[in-house]
Amino acid sequence: MTNVLTGGCYCGGIRYQAEGTPLLRVECQCRECQHVSGGAANLVIGMPKEGFTYTKGTPKPFARTDLETPRTRDFCPKCGTHLLTHSPPRPNMVMVKVGTLDDPDIFNKPDMIIYTKNAQSWHHQPEGIPTYPEMPS
Repeated sequence: MTNVLTGGCYCGGIRYQAEGTPLLRVECQCRECQHVSGGAANLVIGMPKEGFTYTKGTPKPFARTDLETPRTRDFCPKCGTHLLTHSPPRPNMVMVKVGTLDDPDIFNKPDMIIYTKNAQSWHHQPEGIPTYPEMPS
């Protein structure tokens, strides 16, 4: 089943469309995601890269230069909204931030929670969701 997900940044300057079947739904509790989210876990839907396009505006990419294989994160250059992440281990997928979706309820719940080794004491890990201290292979 093919889905078309739409979304954008807080100020409306950037809009996107992601077409395809969601590949995974993840909650990431790593420190990098905590920094980007302001402390909370990062909720993302992995979508096929070939089905993703920006339909309005141009994001500003950011990748740390001190990491061997950094993730590249796309932000709105005006309001700073983090829109998605490109992950080198998954070059055919974009990780769309759930909060930027027009219908965030499509997320429902994560398939897995990763990097629990970095979780804060107040991060919630619901029963029945597989958890991993790092990225599972």
